[in-house]
Amino acid sequence: MTGDTLRLLVADDHPLFRKGLRTLLGSVSDFTLVGEAETGEAAVEQSLALHPDVVLMDLQMPGGSGIDAIRRIVAASPTTNILVVTLFEDDDSVFAALRAGARGYVLKDTDEDEMIRAIRAVGNSEAIFSPAVARRVLAYFTVSRREAPQHFPTLTEREREILRLLAQGKSNPAIAAELFLSSKTVANHLSNIFGKLQVADRAEAIIRARDAGLR
Repeated sequence: MTGDTLRLLVADDHPLFRKGLRTLLGSVSDFTLVGEAETGEAAVEQSLALHPDVVLMDLQMPGGSGIDAIRRIVAASPTTNILVVTLFEDDDSVFAALRAGARGYVLKDTDEDEMIRAIRAVGNSEAIFSPAVARRVLAYFTVSRREAPQHFPTLTEREREILRLLAQGKSNPAIAAELFLSSKTVANHLSNIFGKLQVADRAEAIIRARDAGLR
């Protein structure tokens, strides 16, 4: 933070949404928009070059996922705080973002006053969540320890089974043979899995699966 001004970077691939944020941020005297990025890779590059106080990060962008961008920015620039601003409120997206190092998580339909409050909170290194996301976080931590939460609840049973085999290092043909499926069907399932987990490729999916204990 420079004096009383928060330096902000917006990372989102939707021009209309960026325009709306640009207008909102320009109306707040203690906010300074220092850059905009349309891809995950650009978000990382601009963060390292511009050293913003807060990055407003979408999760689904071309050129690298938002999750990967968060992880890289936090590792390289610990003083930059990340506020996720996204359409996704599923458990996998929320907890992947938090594990990557995001400080806050709000939805794109958040009203202007709440968005401003969230940006200021994250700029002060506080944690903040949209109400719907906060309920998910609280629910996660109040689950009885005797009832382990299901890994990746957005996946179907078949998708979870394929992800488990992927985490074991098996190739598409090997997975297809074990589950009596065609290679094309396995590839289609993997495409769905990558989309639901917000990962760019099988290597990132394997890391997510192994981090969750799938072997």
